[in-house]
Amino acid sequence: MKKNLPILIALGALIVLGLVRYEHFASEYNIMSFWRYNSMFALISVGMAFVIITGGIDLSVGTVAALASVVSALASPYGGWIAVLAGAGAGLLVGVVNGVIITRMKILPFITTLATSLGAHGLALLLGKNDAVSVSSDTNFANFGQGDLFGLPIPGLIALGAAVAGWLALRSTRFGRHSLAIGGSEEAARLMGLNVNRTLVAVYAVSGLLAGLAGVILAAQFGAGQPNEGVGWELFAISAVVLGGTLLTGGEGSIAMTIAGVLLLGLVFNLLNFENGLGYISLSAYWQSVIRGVFLLLVIVLQARVLKQRAHKRPLVETGADAGAGPAAG
Repeated sequence: MKKNLPILIALGALIVLGLVRYEHFASEYNIMSFWRYNSMFALISVGMAFVIITGGIDLSVGTVAALASVVSALASPYGGWIAVLAGAGAGLLVGVVNGVIITRMKILPFITTLATSLGAHGLALLLGKNDAVSVSSDTNFANFGQGDLFGLPIPGLIALGAAVAGWLALRSTRFGRHSLAIGGSEEAARLMGLNVNRTLVAVYAVSGLLAGLAGVILAAQFGAGQPNEGVGWELFAISAVVLGGTLLTGGEGSIAMTIAGVLLLGLVFNLLNFENGLGYISLSAYWQSVIRGVFLLLVIVLQARVLKQRAHKRPLVETGADAGAGPAAG
């Protein structure tokens, strides 16, 4: 719990700042808009959390979301649910391809997902003919991104469901335990008899599926498939996951704190928008990438220091254990 205090304190401080400084910060419109928009980032971050927990990385989530948005837009004339399934299926397919290449061909996740990222972007441009693809207005597909259920945004409820499912899976299922074991030591996991390849394929499939759902929401929310959208989304997801305390080396992580990371990053950009509205500063959207990069760099540096401290402490603990064992054995 102690290691999570900094992000929780920072999150609380930003909320207090927003409440005190901005008149409409706590308005229903701002809260619902914030939840609706950031649902896409929450989805890809949950998938990314599982990938990083296994010691991997998925650089394709942004372009996979863009591809899924185009696929769902193209499928939207055939019905809302057809469009949703088509977009989610496209993401799932790319995720399975990533997992198979990584496990069967033994290619590093960084290289694999970088290649599929480029491929997904190119395919999105081909399908969209290098332009946005309008969503059909003859079906109810747009409600998937713009509609409400019981007064709550549908995209937000989907993201909430995915977060709860991910939290339960990591805490209480064999899939979650195996993911953590693989991140701790893949070789040890194999020696324990775990089906490492199957778990890794499932992890990347989940990441692809959630990225696909994010793309479906993107198309439904903005009324068009966006082949050039999604650039930098993987950086947002990695930042949120790492801010939430998940180690880049794998073997340790939290879905709940990943969502806290999403909220923290989302609040930073939300507050910047309010500040722009006051007229005291004027920051373009490009500053979002700068801020994400700074956040990620700071957290990686802090993680490196923590891991270094652990490495220094471990020999001392082991030596103490050996010293205690000697007299007892005698």
